[in-house]
Amino acid sequence: MFLRFAAMAASPVETVSAAGAVGVAGEVIACATIYAIRSRSCRVPAGVTQSQYHCASPSPGPARRNAIEAPSEGRERTLRQQKTNIMNTPQNPIERSEVTFRFLAEPAAVNFGGKVHGGSLMKWIDEVAYACAATWSGRYCVTVSVGNIRFRRPILVGNLVELRARIVATGRTSMHIHVSVHAGDPKWGELRQTTDCLMVFVAVDESNHPVGVPSFEPKTDEQKALAKYAMDVKAALDAIVELKPENVAN
Repeated sequence: MFLRFAAMAASPVETVSAAGAVGVAGEVIACATIYAIRSRSCRVPAGVTQSQYHCASPSPGPARRNAIEAPSEGRERTLRQQKTNIMNTPQNPIERSEVTFRFLAEPAAVNFGGKVHGGSLMKWIDEVAYACAATWSGRYCVTVSVGNIRFRRPILVGNLVELRARIVATGRTSMHIHVSVHAGDPKWGELRQTTDCLMVFVAVDESNHPVGVPSFEPKTDEQKALAKYAMDVKAALDAIVELKPENVAN
C-alpha cells in the first residue's frame, strides 16, 4: 500500500521519499511518498511518527545546484559578451580610419530654392569628419581648417545622402580627413557625388591642449594619392594665408 498526500502551500513543492515498514492500523506501508514544502520541516502522515521515517532535506545538493545554475550563468555571460561586442569600436586600423553616414534629406534642411542648404551640408560634413577623427584618435577633436570644398550638384529633399570620411594623413596631433558626399533618389539605386573636401582636426585633452594621435600609414595607391593631395592642399592653404593683407590675416 502506498500512502500519498500533498502539502498545501503556494510555494513550489518537492517530492521526498521515505522507505521502511511502518505499521498503521494493522497494515504495512511498504513505501510512503509525500510532498513537502521546500524547507527543513516535513509533514508527517497521521499515525506515523517522525522517528519512523527519514525526511530528506529539500535543498538540492551541489551537483544539482550546479546543473540548475550553470545554464542561467551561461546565458548571462553570453548576453554580457554580446553587449560588449556591440559597444566595442572596431580594432582593425583600416576600419577605424573610415566613417560613413547615410540618411534621407528632410524638408527642414532646404533653402529658399527648395534644395538642401549649403550650410546644412557643411554641418553634416563637419559631423562625419569629427566622428572619423574621434574614432581614430580616441579623443575629443576640434576643427582646424576646411579646404577645397566644391558643391558640384544640388541635393534634393528626399534624396538618400551618403557622407564618407577617411583619414588620409596624420601629423603629431593632427588628422587630415577627406570627406566625399554622394546623393540621389533611393528608388534609382544610384548615388552621384555632389561635394568633397579636406578637413584638418586636432585631438585635445580635457584642458584643450593638443595631444598625440596614432600614425596613419597609407598602403594602397588610392590612399597614397589622397595623402599627397592632402599635403598639397595644406601647402596651398598655408600659401593663401601668406597672401592675405596683414589687417585681414589678423
